[in-house]
Amino acid sequence: MSVFEALADPVRRSILLTLVDGPTRVVDLCSNLSDAHPISRPAVSRHLRVLTDAGLVVAEDRGRERHYRLDARPIDEVRQFIAELTPTGSIESTVGSPDRHLPVPESALDALDTEVRRTVKQRRSTRRQSRSTTHDEETA
Repeated sequence: MSVFEALADPVRRSILLTLVDGPTRVVDLCSNLSDAHPISRPAVSRHLRVLTDAGLVVAEDRGRERHYRLDARPIDEVRQFIAELTPTGSIESTVGSPDRHLPVPESALDALDTEVRRTVKQRRSTRRQSRSTTHDEETA
């Protein structure tokens, strides 16, 4: 999964904002997210897996516990990409800033999430249609 796909989900963005404060356990993430996003522990684990696969989060074992921390390098790449799209060619870093606002509006990321989901759904539908067409031709 790409960084942009990982960032498209509001729950994953909330997880990243929580991890800015430092390494955190899944249990603590669940309690921090419970106000804004009522979410189960397994669901948080699935979101963490997506963020880890995208390179945004690193898991560290500490004894019997696993702590997750933010890896800002992919976010810097996103920031550089967005900076290339801006007229001035630069954008201030917001990772770790006190107000922690994202460089793009939340609504834009929600729209991105919608588009990513729509594209995935269309691709699956196209694959199914192509498989059924191939199967129909083989049986004819």
